[in-house]
Amino acid sequence: MMKALVNGTFLIGQEEVRGGALLFDETIHGHVAADQVPAGSEIIDAGGLYVSPGLVDLHIHGYLGEDASDGSRAGIRTIAQGLLENGVTSFLPTTMTVSWPEIEAAFDAIRDLKAESAQPDFPGAQVLGAHAEGPFINPKRKGAQAEKDILPPDAGKVLAHQDIIRILTMAPELPGGLDIIREVTANSDILVSIGHTNASFEQALEAIQAGASYVTHLFNAMSPLNHRNPGVVGAALQAPVTTELIADTFHVHPGLFAFLHGLKQDRLVLVTDCTRAGGLGDGEYTLGGQPIHVKGIECRLADGTIAGSVLKLNQAVYNLREHTALNTAQAVAAASLQPATAIGEQARKGSLEAGKDADIVLFDQAINARAVYIAGRLKFRQGDQ
Repeated sequence: MMKALVNGTFLIGQEEVRGGALLFDETIHGHVAADQVPAGSEIIDAGGLYVSPGLVDLHIHGYLGEDASDGSRAGIRTIAQGLLENGVTSFLPTTMTVSWPEIEAAFDAIRDLKAESAQPDFPGAQVLGAHAEGPFINPKRKGAQAEKDILPPDAGKVLAHQDIIRILTMAPELPGGLDIIREVTANSDILVSIGHTNASFEQALEAIQAGASYVTHLFNAMSPLNHRNPGVVGAALQAPVTTELIADTFHVHPGLFAFLHGLKQDRLVLVTDCTRAGGLGDGEYTLGGQPIHVKGIECRLADGTIAGSVLKLNQAVYNLREHTALNTAQAVAAASLQPATAIGEQARKGSLEAGKDADIVLFDQAINARAVYIAGRLKFRQGDQ
């Protein structure tokens, strides 16, 4: 049956549109005038809420006590279901630098959940593939990743899982780094990302010339911006690459949010880099087998090293909007259309355009999800748990 969402503020492209109706069944049929709603449609009153495309998280390790690197199918289901309350309708479970057999086991679990989550009765966000953060990273910029599990670049390991890996984060300055970028991008649709890297400005540009087109959590775990050595940050800010931002106001100062958006525009992607501590309280958890300590918005190893986040993607949207002059539609695009476009899913995800999957979220003014639809089916409504 055709459904019609009415009485909402519709986030259409870069605009906030009031009035009319959004028509959808499994797919979106478009935003129309109120008098164009087909007879017999199910009318859904949005109650003045924002009617938004579903959010897409391209970098999330875990949530609610679970971690993608555990290789647990039940764990990924828990993550997928929990993310609904944040307005996330699709995501890439993200592995980190653990042992290669553990990473492969995680890929197997993610592969299974990708198929399972595409079924109409799946009770959570859709799995679009995997983001492999490591293990080909620079020990000098490993962050919270385990140095003992870092491996030299190996295209064969990656291409063996090209059916499930959507993003590969690696350090291009490692011996063989440029070769793996060329081989992976020439022989697959995997997006190669520069991250956990000590590359110089020149090395970063060489990696981009070789085919890298994405930068993992800009500013974090990489060579910094300096007026005599611009580093990876300098290259990312001026080159035509998509860059992630962890907009929790801790990883990156909010004073830079407007500056970053001004430079990157539709190549800025909000991510969470969330750990298994997400959705839980302060305390001690683990990340890649290492203990992490959570206090407020900060996650750290015992030595103080920053170790992921507990950020929720809807909170990142709120933070971006509140610390810039962006409207809600523009802030949402950084967590919906822009990530979908980065991984080539813009034909079916990321906006309220006709023909796309009916992944729709009703947000309040504070960007809290009040209802979530995936492929036109109600999957979450605040207060129903």
